[in-house]
Amino acid sequence: MPEKRCVTINPPKMCQPIGAIYAYIGVHACIPLVHGSQGCATYPRYNFCRHFREPIEVATTSLSEDAAVYGGAKNLVAAIRNVKNRMHPELIGIMTTCLSETIGDDVRSIIKEFDNDADEVELIAASTPSYVGTHLTGYDNAVKALVETLACNNGILNNKLNIITGLINPGDINEIKHMLQIIGVESIILTDISQTMNTPIQFPKPHFSEGGTAKAEIADTANSLGTISLAPVTGGAAAKFLERKFSVPAVLGPAPIGVNNTDTFVKNVLRLTDRPIPKELERERGLLLDAMVDVHHYLYGKRAAIFGDPDIVAAIVRFAAEAGMRPVVACTATAGPSFAKEIKAVAEEYDCPVEILEKSDLFALHEVLKEAGAEVLIGNSKGKDIAEDHNIPLVRVGFPVYDRVGCFRYPIMGYNGSIHLLDMVTNAILDHKYDPDKLHQ
Repeated sequence: MPEKRCVTINPPKMCQPIGAIYAYIGVHACIPLVHGSQGCATYPRYNFCRHFREPIEVATTSLSEDAAVYGGAKNLVAAIRNVKNRMHPELIGIMTTCLSETIGDDVRSIIKEFDNDADEVELIAASTPSYVGTHLTGYDNAVKALVETLACNNGILNNKLNIITGLINPGDINEIKHMLQIIGVESIILTDISQTMNTPIQFPKPHFSEGGTAKAEIADTANSLGTISLAPVTGGAAAKFLERKFSVPAVLGPAPIGVNNTDTFVKNVLRLTDRPIPKELERERGLLLDAMVDVHHYLYGKRAAIFGDPDIVAAIVRFAAEAGMRPVVACTATAGPSFAKEIKAVAEEYDCPVEILEKSDLFALHEVLKEAGAEVLIGNSKGKDIAEDHNIPLVRVGFPVYDRVGCFRYPIMGYNGSIHLLDMVTNAILDHKYDPDKLHQ
């Protein structure tokens, strides 16, 4: 859709540091350190707390007016020392912001000159200015920085798969682990928030929760059988780096949502590991097909609008078409290399024209829905006002979801996750306006 405005209104995207923090919090005993003003740490922390309902530690160099003139090196060195002395982390994940990038701080040079006291605290630096890219770019840059700094080939194949998750929920990561366990494949999750962002109450409260990807595991990614990035836009850079430097085969997507995409994920795993298809996985696939048959008469022909991150949107568009729905609009703020191509392929395969809004915003989505119409909206909590204006239900997926609780616990990926997503969509439609006499009108 051609752009007619020179401003963005209600964008379904966030800044790079949020994505970088998302990546760093999935590393065991890691403290994210924002090299910027206090607000650049407070705003992401606020969003994470609303979505995950968990406290999150994010440090900041707290740059102010003097740093804009003299540079922020002094603040960065002081912040690193404070974090080390107070939290004793194994790793500090440093990310830049608009201010630190604009004033020209060379973070990598600063930390090279920094006296690390030989206490094995690893310092990782990712360039994540907010004036370019989105939260997806920040995640991609942070994961790439992790493998660039830590990955090391020891010449011994570990018979594991690297799985780069992207910005997905703990429930999705647990489902991916479940599938790999059934197949009999060990994995290294980059990065694993399944426990760091879903923790029990413990007394006394530890500095760091259990779980997360260990430094040694990140180092071992150079010795794996292959790398699968579930979301190419938020993991492709790290996968390509491992392939280019250590000859670890890289497979980029698609996100395993729905029958076709999950089948593709399973085939990629089997191809890289030379494993047979387990009977239990065939059963889970059959349960998804059965669930689709069960609700087909509720969903057939229902018009769906989907927005969010490009890899997830493309996967849900295909999933909606598989379920008999008519995806009418696909909206994303971040351009993906194959986003439009994947949507057009679904539109052609299922004979359902889809309006593609790429590098767009929710104002454009709102305007398009006035003409295209929709009976269900699928996306994060930012779509609440649009759903209310059009009097349609909102099925909440993605990040952030802040007006419901517990969404992060449940998967939408894999065969089981797709069943859960199917149930959510169906029940949302039934809860909204259910009249059995008008099902086929």
